[in-house]
Amino acid sequence: MFISFEGIEGSGKSTQMKLLAEHLKARGRDVLCTYEPGGTPIGNAIRKILLDPANEMDSGTELFLIMSSRRQLVEQVIRPALESGRTVLSDRFVDSSFAYQAFGRGLPEEMVSALARWACGEVWPRYTILFDLPAAEGLARSLKTEKAEAKAGQADRIERSGVEFMERVRQGFLELARREPERFIIVPVTGNVQETFSHMISGFLSRSGASESP
Repeated sequence: MFISFEGIEGSGKSTQMKLLAEHLKARGRDVLCTYEPGGTPIGNAIRKILLDPANEMDSGTELFLIMSSRRQLVEQVIRPALESGRTVLSDRFVDSSFAYQAFGRGLPEEMVSALARWACGEVWPRYTILFDLPAAEGLARSLKTEKAEAKAGQADRIERSGVEFMERVRQGFLELARREPERFIIVPVTGNVQETFSHMISGFLSRSGASESP
């Protein structure tokens, strides 16, 4: 089973993915966690370019770099893991490109869709857990966090795009969820980490049924 975790900056998806991985492992699942952009040596090199605030970048260039990183991740990590029967959890996947580059940057959805088909092939999440909160709150939370790409209080290149951009991204995610309600599980980020985790598990159970219960 392949589950992706989506949301704007500061939504807590990375923390929740780790918690779900621990939860599944405790119940005997063989779990692989990965992330985007990155997850491979080539992808991590691309990640540094994408998030470096010093790099001014055309939106199309951004999209192609992300899709190249994704293609490498699918072929080198995700596909082999799924074929061996492992459960794969990914911190971001293809929906981020629609939300950030199409809804956020204004690139044509048709372009994003065509590149997504090339990058992913038939590898697509069975479920996508979307953590939702207002853009201003998400950015405020994100800037408090020490990250590999930026120290606490310093924004990376994506975060520097601003609140209005991030709200467009947020609305893009919600629109994608509206289009595919059978795949998306929306988790409002309103409480602490444990409360959010409880909402996530409850949403997953109601969507997947007992056969895929975590």
